[in-house]
Amino acid sequence: MKRILVSGGAGFIGSHLCTRLINEGHDVICLDNLFTGSKDNIVHLMNNHRFEFVRHDVTLPYSAEVDEIYNLACPASPIRYQHDAIQTVKTSVMGAINLLGLAMRLDAKILQASTSEIYGDPKVHPQPESYWGNVNPIGYRSCYDEGKRCAETLFMDYHRQNNVRIKIIRIFNTYGPCMLPNDGRVVSNFLVQALQNEDITIYGSGSQTRSFQYVDDLIEGMIRMMDTDDSFTGPVNIGNPKEYSILELAEKVISMTESKSKIIFKPLPDDDPKQRRPDITLAKEMLGWSPTVELEEGLRRMIDYFKDYKV
Repeated sequence: MKRILVSGGAGFIGSHLCTRLINEGHDVICLDNLFTGSKDNIVHLMNNHRFEFVRHDVTLPYSAEVDEIYNLACPASPIRYQHDAIQTVKTSVMGAINLLGLAMRLDAKILQASTSEIYGDPKVHPQPESYWGNVNPIGYRSCYDEGKRCAETLFMDYHRQNNVRIKIIRIFNTYGPCMLPNDGRVVSNFLVQALQNEDITIYGSGSQTRSFQYVDDLIEGMIRMMDTDDSFTGPVNIGNPKEYSILELAEKVISMTESKSKIIFKPLPDDDPKQRRPDITLAKEMLGWSPTVELEEGLRRMIDYFKDYKV
């Protein structure tokens, strides 16, 4: 049994991670300022004696005795992270500094939840971890993209200078229960619009591609990465290598929900990537990991979740 800190633990991904860790018998401290997280996501854990919720912003120092730290704190959808771009950068950078400092003092192992957005609008396809990316440093998305890139830099420098035991994963598009209906990400957008028989909004022509992984697969990859030998730091891509166009996704959602929605097209936002697919060779070799939940099965679970949510 370990004592584990999860920053961003009341968020979409963080709440699934907290649940998995509690089910495995660990003590968990869930740290979240509830900007995008919600107590509703962790209410089922509140009465568990091994679970503790602390309302806290990672841009401020935090101290606790823990064995491992998962750093997930940062809004991840464009609508949310562009709402307060400066705070987004501070969360990624100051949050990393504060939690790396804690890990250094405790000799705790720490995992950074980085993102496929560090590849920007990629000129290499699919994207291997060796690709340095094509990111606009002054665009509307750069508060998130560059914040996460800087966090990776900090993790590597704390490892090289201070021997902090680090892990870095790069998360590709993930969906699943506990996503907010107004999250602003494509899977939740399309499902909510389809279930309400509203027009499904595609930005651009719909030919841009994404790869979608179900949240359970991501959590499995995160835990396997944390459990690797200290000599392996990553980064490692964690994502589903099956690629779909946005138009294909919209048509699949309409079919599965039996919706009367029509597809409409709007201009593509600035710096929106035209293609995104992970090369997961390293994850297979080092973690023995590959995704198991097919898109249709994952969407079916999401449809049931949003129906219960009564969107």
